[in-house]
Amino acid sequence: MAAANLAPAPPPPRPTITTVKKLSESPNLNSIPSNYAYYTNPTDTIASNSDGLIPTIDLSLLTSNNPDQRSKAIHDLDKACQDWGFFMVVNHGIPESLMRGMIEVTNDFFNLPEEEKPEFQPENVLDPIRYGTSFNTAKEDIFCWRDFLKVFVHPDFHCPPKPDSLRDLLTEYCEKTRDVVRTLVKSISMGLGLEENEMERALDLGSTLQIFIANLYPICPNPDAAMGMPPHSDHGLFTLLIENQVSGLQIQHKGKWVNVNALPNSILVNTGDHLEIFSNGKYKSVMHRVVVNNKKTRISIAMANGPSPDATVSPAAHLVRTEGFVPAYVPMKYKEYLLAQQSNQLKGKSILKQVQIQDQ
Repeated sequence: MAAANLAPAPPPPRPTITTVKKLSESPNLNSIPSNYAYYTNPTDTIASNSDGLIPTIDLSLLTSNNPDQRSKAIHDLDKACQDWGFFMVVNHGIPESLMRGMIEVTNDFFNLPEEEKPEFQPENVLDPIRYGTSFNTAKEDIFCWRDFLKVFVHPDFHCPPKPDSLRDLLTEYCEKTRDVVRTLVKSISMGLGLEENEMERALDLGSTLQIFIANLYPICPNPDAAMGMPPHSDHGLFTLLIENQVSGLQIQHKGKWVNVNALPNSILVNTGDHLEIFSNGKYKSVMHRVVVNNKKTRISIAMANGPSPDATVSPAAHLVRTEGFVPAYVPMKYKEYLLAQQSNQLKGKSILKQVQIQDQ
């Protein structure tokens, strides 16, 4: 008798994951599939209104020739980063027509036939152009009600070939948003008691890694059961976000979830994990999430701005030399941190906790 083949059978292939857009357009979709049903804490408290609560930063004052105006604006930015980790930027110099054009061309991208969209395997999390759904379907059991396009746009510029107008708009928008971040970084350096260009030098921001992230949150038949994005913090220094006038972003503040209602033509900015690390914990990266609705599709565009991929990020030397301060985070290359976060499930500050010195 022939010996039995004892080699383990190969695992069954992972089923093809459909996009949320395609799922939401299914005829007679009255409820979401079980693998999109998120558990939410019934004790979560939602702040009823963000109007007048969330700080607003006038970017023009951060570069004012009036030293008193500039000093106050830097103080206000420092306080916003400490108290909220989130703020709205006005007078930022980005034309409203460009912001509107970016939303429109993003919508055009998601409306392309599937075969015309770039397809990449989910495990290639650092591919320069990546189109997909949820966050990381290779690791998740419960999926986000979200499709995305992620494109590395600096220091090397990449862009999908379609829609035709995307390249020119994206090129200009990336440059404009980097100007905003440059102003914020200089002001934050001064707010931390450092030289104006110290953060830029320490993190090699001339080669800053900038990632364009387009998000589509289609209409959802069970919005209370689904989640656009679960609670998490962002990698990098600052994430700049615009949206199509459909709200859904919530930030965590003093134990409550606050609905964010953006001012017209403003840019929403949240602090990231690497600003927390560089500031040695003076600033905390903000926890945030995205909820969905059953009325309107939401489109948002996030521009993630981080150190150079090869920069080793640690608390600023000046801050840890100050009497009474010791490093609260271990050094780690930015690209290694990014790979660790993108390769796993999105879960709170799980990666940041790995570089925290626990006895602090």
